[in-house]
Amino acid sequence: MMTPAETDALWLSIRVAAWCVVAILPPGMVVAWLLARRDFYGKNLLNGAVHLPLVLPPVAIGYLLLVLLGRNGPIGGWLYDTFGISVAFTFEGAVVASAVMAFPLMVRAIRLSLETVDDRLEAAARILGSGPLRLFVTITLPLIAPGILTGCILAFARSLGEFGATITFVSNIAGETRTLPLALYTMAQTPDGETGALRLVAISVGLAMLALLGSEIAARRLQRRLGV
Repeated sequence: MMTPAETDALWLSIRVAAWCVVAILPPGMVVAWLLARRDFYGKNLLNGAVHLPLVLPPVAIGYLLLVLLGRNGPIGGWLYDTFGISVAFTFEGAVVASAVMAFPLMVRAIRLSLETVDDRLEAAARILGSGPLRLFVTITLPLIAPGILTGCILAFARSLGEFGATITFVSNIAGETRTLPLALYTMAQTPDGETGALRLVAISVGLAMLALLGSEIAARRLQRRLGV
């Protein structure tokens, strides 16, 4: 039986992960399209910057976010002075930290789908008079839908497991930023907290497996429905 604190951490994690996916899906599609379909100066630099969170320590990402978005940072200070918005040590900051860490997975999944689309289908649609927007909505988007779905689920799962960047950027505040991994860390540091920690580990493993299996099953079903 989960305690109220554990339940709060679980639902907070789900909320953070859901908002993370919503936040990164539009820019993720744009960046994936640029990397897959366009050649431009600085493309390799953009590709490296996008995938940097995969190779940097999460704590380093969290510290960079704190420097940039904290109240004394160049961006965070401007947001606070101009709009009264504080990002660090808030729920919104937890979403930002998760979004930065999950963004590469979203971009990579969509980019791989874009690169498998048959150019001849799009060329035929252009010959028949389809404009860029109609071409994307009617041809490209349905074909890359499995990749988009996979990217969303992988980003959701990555957000559920995010720890290093989150605790560095928004700390470990109960009811505000204490997500499931942070609650597990807290429980592991608490005397006689082994039972609760094991329970949270089991929940984390279950959620991760559900997300990965759901991604695989949903993508295959969508591919069969689209005939790709």
